[in-house]
Amino acid sequence: MKNRLALFLLLSLGLSSLLAQQVPETFKNPILPGYHPDPSICRVGEDYYMVNSTFEWFPGMPIHHSKDLVNWELIGYGIHRPDQLELQEGLGDYMGVFAVTIRYHDGLFYLINTCVQCEKGGNFYITAENPAGPWSDPVWLDAPGIDPSLMWDDDGRCYYVGHGNLKGKQDWPHQQGAWLQELDIKQGKLIGQRRQLTYGHASNAVWTEGPHLYKINGQYMLMVAEGGTGFNHSTTVHHSDSIWGPYIPDQVNPVLTHRHLGRSYPVHSIGHTDIVETQNGEWWAVMLGKRLVDGYTLLARETFLCPVTFEDQTPVFNPGVGIVEAEMKRPDLPWSPFESKPVRDEFEGKQLDLVWNMLRTPHSDWYTIDNSQLKLKLRPNVLDSLTNPSLLGRRIQHHNFEVTLNMEFHSRKDNEKAGMIIYRRSNCHYQLLKEQNELVLIRTERGEKTEVARATFKDKNVVLKASGQGRDLIFSYGTSEDNMIRLGSVQDMKVVSFEVAEGFNGPYVGMYATSTGKSSKAIAGFNWFEYIGE
Repeated sequence: MKNRLALFLLLSLGLSSLLAQQVPETFKNPILPGYHPDPSICRVGEDYYMVNSTFEWFPGMPIHHSKDLVNWELIGYGIHRPDQLELQEGLGDYMGVFAVTIRYHDGLFYLINTCVQCEKGGNFYITAENPAGPWSDPVWLDAPGIDPSLMWDDDGRCYYVGHGNLKGKQDWPHQQGAWLQELDIKQGKLIGQRRQLTYGHASNAVWTEGPHLYKINGQYMLMVAEGGTGFNHSTTVHHSDSIWGPYIPDQVNPVLTHRHLGRSYPVHSIGHTDIVETQNGEWWAVMLGKRLVDGYTLLARETFLCPVTFEDQTPVFNPGVGIVEAEMKRPDLPWSPFESKPVRDEFEGKQLDLVWNMLRTPHSDWYTIDNSQLKLKLRPNVLDSLTNPSLLGRRIQHHNFEVTLNMEFHSRKDNEKAGMIIYRRSNCHYQLLKEQNELVLIRTERGEKTEVARATFKDKNVVLKASGQGRDLIFSYGTSEDNMIRLGSVQDMKVVSFEVAEGFNGPYVGMYATSTGKSSKAIAGFNWFEYIGE
């Protein structure tokens, strides 16, 4: 009996030791890699929810859930119904759904946002009892500017924190600011006075935007993004004893930036910050940032995490270091990873996985899942134009990745094509397409289209592959995964980088089919799609 007890204790200690080894002491940034800009966060009990902007992509405003601020799971979208918000044909690249804020009050989640150049544009909010959805129809507000936020004071009143320069003139170029007005949630409209809170932390401060208002230890803190979303991006804070101000810029400003580190520093453009207090009393911040590879930002704006402490009123980010690091000590929260999804999507369910997005609002059923095959209808729409093409894509989230798909497609018409795309915007992308009895690789860089390579391929079934290693991008094809042939020379991922494509959105890889301006009854079938990144 004693021997059994001793063995049990040894095994228990061994298992405990193994479990302890599996719980890391640190985490790696970014916490949401790939195209996840303008993060906003809130906590409800022991659960954390984060949302990001999505511009012309549908569904829009992805919502992630976490228990530990490090591991995140995509649970839904704020914009998830075609009749909810119109991202119309003709909507420009990286227009549409801008920076969004998520907040929770009295049993309801709120997402407040701006739809720029939309059919019905301006500022709006939507609500849900469950952050996974469904979300309500938009409540449109009469308010100028972008990047709005909400804040509830201790008396239960709700305040709209807006962006803009209310005086209508600028004392220096790109002078913007933050303003405040009460929001009547029951009426769904702004009421009372509208007051300017700040024009920036200093003279010549540009693009003051992305405001968030907090009440911490009885005082109000206004946090804004400044300097634009590029290299000069930063976060500044302003303090007041009254919600209406005056708001005094913190003398430490900017409280967070990487612009002083130089243009060659590997993590740049840090800013657009939101903060959250854990159930243990710690403060943490999420913010956007960009990573350089060989001088190019290949994955667009990503979401980073950083600890915050307060010294008097001043938030100190990553104390003792002052910048956002690639690896830091993780929050004092129970380690809560989610079950990993299979790298290969075999389209076995009735619905698409949440990872899949499309361009602009769909108004027809142009894809189906039938017998474990995703079928795309060939339509006249092309990805070079500002439409809703037959395109389903997922974010590229790693600098080193492999994407492979298996497609069944055959056509005798030269206008009918289908295959794989790597896409950033309508004038910056790659296409690896099957057309009649050939495969063709096309590069479009800033609107200049180049046929890179072409090969004879008569089989109906084809495996297509794209392999990225930093800036190097290799395309290949074959009759099976074990019989692949490279197509064309090594390509450059800079085609979909921020430095070449510009704009606010990010790179996708996915499936695409088109009849190139003509009507068609043809269908392209996709048996599986695999994404592996490291």
